Amino acid sequence: MDREQLALLKELMALEFTALELHLYLDTHPNDQRALMENNSACQAAQAARERYESCYGPLTFCAQSGFPWQWISDPWPWEICYE
Repeated sequence: MDREQLALLKELMALEFTALELHLYLDTHPNDQRALMENNSACQAAQAARERYESCYGPLTFCAQSGFPWQWISDPWPWEICYE
């Protein structure tokens, strides 16, 4: 996995973590408008990063569409990636 791919994957993971944490917070604070705006922004940014990653490196989830040839298993599995 090259540096650019790893950097984009780390960015996506950070955005998805942020969106998930805000989602959980909003479960108990549904009237926090600022948190809702931040959640929506994080979700948009994560979706854009996911689309960018998948257009360059292939699908991240089994529901993603794949180009030809089938790309799902062309990259290392998550446990094979060195995140350093």
